[in-house]
Amino acid sequence: MSTEDFTTADLYDEHGETLQSCSTQFRSYGGVARFSGPISTVHCHRDNALVKTVLAEPGEGRVLVVDGGGSLESALMGDLIAGSAVANGWAGVVIHGAVRDVVALGELPLGVLALGSNPRKSAKDGVGERDEPVGFGGVEFVPGATLWADEDGLLVTRP
Repeated sequence: MSTEDFTTADLYDEHGETLQSCSTQFRSYGGVARFSGPISTVHCHRDNALVKTVLAEPGEGRVLVVDGGGSLESALMGDLIAGSAVANGWAGVVIHGAVRDVVALGELPLGVLALGSNPRKSAKDGVGERDEPVGFGGVEFVPGATLWADEDGLLVTRP
């Protein structure tokens, strides 16, 4: 399904409770407001080394969901890592935490949702887990499930 072929409201009307609706209120920072794809996950806290590593791999239209614990104390992604995501074919990134370089993010052809922004860099120690289920906003984000995001919010297939 191309990104122009859906709205989350229409998807929910059609599929109802077979989809999970995320209650977390994200802000859109990317140059693409509507995106979808299979989920990959990272769980980390104030350390974006794993985010950088994953987004440097072939994205193949996937969406990276980053559970940063809702922390706004430092950014988990900026323009350089987001640029790598674009170059490697990722459709979008959803960050339960902060981003930075928001003007530059808005110029990239990438869906980016985050809770807020902070210019502070995060640690680069590589602490965290990847491709394990993460949860926030009443949704379980399981690797391989499909995520759809637009101006109304985001939906995810149930595990």
